[in-house]
Amino acid sequence: MDIQNELHKASGFKNLELLAKQVVEGFIAGMHKSPFHGFSSEFAEHKIYNQGESTKHIDWKLFARTDRLYTKRYDEETNLRCHLILDNSSSMHYPETSGTNIDNLNKVAFSALASASIMHILKKQRDAVGLSIYSDNYDFYSLEKGSERHHQMLLSQLSNAVISKPKGKTTETYRYLHQIAEKMHRRSLIFVFTDMFQTAEEDEKLFEALRHLKHNKHEVVLFHVFDKDKELTFNFDNRPKRFTDVETGETIDLYPDNIKENYEEAVKTYFDNLRLKCVQYRIKYVEADINAGFNTVLTTYMIERQKFV
Repeated sequence: MDIQNELHKASGFKNLELLAKQVVEGFIAGMHKSPFHGFSSEFAEHKIYNQGESTKHIDWKLFARTDRLYTKRYDEETNLRCHLILDNSSSMHYPETSGTNIDNLNKVAFSALASASIMHILKKQRDAVGLSIYSDNYDFYSLEKGSERHHQMLLSQLSNAVISKPKGKTTETYRYLHQIAEKMHRRSLIFVFTDMFQTAEEDEKLFEALRHLKHNKHEVVLFHVFDKDKELTFNFDNRPKRFTDVETGETIDLYPDNIKENYEEAVKTYFDNLRLKCVQYRIKYVEADINAGFNTVLTTYMIERQKFV
């Protein structure tokens, strides 16, 4: 599936639901090559049978095809509460895109489509989903619900986040994570999409907030969203360039090759430290390269869901 061509057809993110459906269908089609073989087309309507459960609802026809035990799901079942958190600061709108027909996904577009794809699966599984969006303000919050009306409202908020062009919007992620944590009282699976751009002084505050988010036995997955080609390996042609901080407006003029080696070393160290901190605080850390597709995000969801319910 060519996601970029579909984005052109969808006029930006106005058809986010259709794009999410296509992403999920492409993911499911490839699941036969993954550890979830036999679970692909059935996962939306079934759950794995756990020893000791009643055998009343086992799907024996599915057992005959897959040699695995699954129980049927019913409309009234809600086995999971999921909350999606989206960083919509100015840095998340890198790289710049022109108009509403998106040629290449920037970080916020990737995060919104990944979130919508998770929502699509949750909807099919009849689970409840909530959403928070923040930048320099707490832009949007909705608690977890499972209705179609609620689902459409969240899609609209995600679309608006992508289409918006915030200028000079810094963010104190830790501040809003604390606020979100105060609002959440029922055990939930929480996915945070952020590029982790904050000062070194804010790092400790951020992990304090993530620890707060884990209270009440919540499970937290941190998707570190970045453009690997530009933001990790600093792959720019060696001509004089002006680099602008999209949040502060500060600029620097240089030849990329003059700092490439030191830059890569510094960023690698930063990434390694983030990963170690997440291990320390028992937060699942997942690198999400915006150029690498959505399989990592959706596979993470599948694994965490199986552990959670």
